[in-house]
Amino acid sequence: MAPLVVLVVVTAIARLIGGLGVDLLDSWAHATALGLAAMFVLTASAHFVQPRRAALIAMVPPRLPNPPALVTLTGVLELVGAVGLLIPATTDLAAACLIALLAVMFPANIRAARADLGIKTMPLPLRALVQVVFIAACTVVLLG
Repeated sequence: MAPLVVLVVVTAIARLIGGLGVDLLDSWAHATALGLAAMFVLTASAHFVQPRRAALIAMVPPRLPNPPALVTLTGVLELVGAVGLLIPATTDLAAACLIALLAVMFPANIRAARADLGIKTMPLPLRALVQVVFIAACTVVLLG
């Protein structure tokens, strides 16, 4: 739930600041990009810090090779995506790639919910809804 809170709070504060005349945050797309960047930095940190890292490794489907390396890779991709959202020349590409990354990683959440493993922050239907919110936020940035 913390990633959703970070996304909403940072986006709202950024949009408020934009409404006060800060041109960099003058649209929902720009404010949402900042909120997503903060959110992805938070979620990426779990890929590198225990005990969250071990929980994420446990979520990787067993048919995939080298779960620790995959968790590291996805954490790095989340960080790269967060930075990409903040660079105007790469914002659209970062948002599109993060949509793909969210879609690719979601089966691990399904597996974890069904097998009762990994990070257990919310039931699967709510987690799916939150995932839709994250993808929608990336789409706001992409279309903005």
